[in-house]
Amino acid sequence: MTSATPQLSSSTYDYDLAIVGGGVVGATLACALKDSGLSVVLIEAEAKSIASARGQAYNISPLSSRILDGIGVWNQIRLQLETYTKIRLSDADYPNVVQFSPQDLGAQTLGYVAEHQVLIAALQDSLRQNPHITWLCPAKVVKTDRQPDEATLEVLVNGKVQSIRTRLIVAADGARSPLRQQAKIRTHGWQYWQSCIVATIKPEKSHDHTAYERFWASGPFAILPLPSHRCRIVWTAPRAEAAAIVALDDDQFLKELTRRYGDQMGKLTLEGDRYVFPVQLMHSTRYVLPRLALIGDAAHCCHPVGGQGINMGIRDAAALAQVLQTAHQQGEDIATLKVLKRYERWRKWENLIILGFTDLLDRTFSNNILPIILLRRSGLWVLQTVLPVKSFALKLMTGLTGRVPKLAQR
Repeated sequence: MTSATPQLSSSTYDYDLAIVGGGVVGATLACALKDSGLSVVLIEAEAKSIASARGQAYNISPLSSRILDGIGVWNQIRLQLETYTKIRLSDADYPNVVQFSPQDLGAQTLGYVAEHQVLIAALQDSLRQNPHITWLCPAKVVKTDRQPDEATLEVLVNGKVQSIRTRLIVAADGARSPLRQQAKIRTHGWQYWQSCIVATIKPEKSHDHTAYERFWASGPFAILPLPSHRCRIVWTAPRAEAAAIVALDDDQFLKELTRRYGDQMGKLTLEGDRYVFPVQLMHSTRYVLPRLALIGDAAHCCHPVGGQGINMGIRDAAALAQVLQTAHQQGEDIATLKVLKRYERWRKWENLIILGFTDLLDRTFSNNILPIILLRRSGLWVLQTVLPVKSFALKLMTGLTGRVPKLAQR
């Protein structure tokens, strides 16, 4: 958000909660609380996010779409998204392909692909229209202090440090969350041996509303359909190989891309730059402390296979909003450990299942060990032919096996 939002004066502002991090997950939480009766300040350090600059795009599950509908932004973004009605899952050059359809999910579609700028613009528009939400951007949190009865943030705005008192701090400040580190919340996990290359292409032929996930020994290779007949490539490879691929000139890059992509869409044209970023699995040992809650990448990070990260964060936001609103309506202090633990119990184990599943997928398919090759191809056969297994796997990856927030039930 490039324009400055309401300025802090010399007086101290009080809010029920302060959300630190104005990305998709933090903004979703703020929107989810806009009619809760709670006053919210959303603090974002960057006027323009890195995700916007890189043209980032997200896989949006049907459950996430229902949450976005529940907070009132879905109608604004719907026509700017691409719907996919087919998923094709394959193992390298193995000819058998598992194809998913909406019937396997009992739905009209399997998911959507949203570009970052479309999604964040709709969320920001919703926030601007609500008098109970204050947006501070650019603003940087330089210090926090959590006491038994309140939390205080020192925030740098327009060159001046101002103090904000709040009942609750919510950390939506990313995988390297300074707030999580300051609170000394430990994490478990590891850096993968892989990096992820992302790029946007325009194929000669239509993507036919199809999402592809092809597993190579070097790592998963995904193709997500975008509006205007474009596609988003999410290409995982060993770190050194990924760095070498990104360093290729455009013609060499497209040649290597076509080798993995196949020729089913004809000639490929590269649009914009390509980027590479490290891949990690991370899970916080706890999501909450008195006066503090973690959501999104501040609480967990997963392998990009299956496009789970943003959907986990959106479900975190919906769950926390529901817990806080219910506690507020019942006259409870929303920032006590007793209240916040309800959110942690809801989301921690559901996220752990997804983290484990994505890790298992990557490790099972990213190798050339013959017994594992035979095992995974047998698994693909089961997935294709045993309909209850196929349906369960699809529901797991779309978040429909867990507890559904009230926002998604409207």
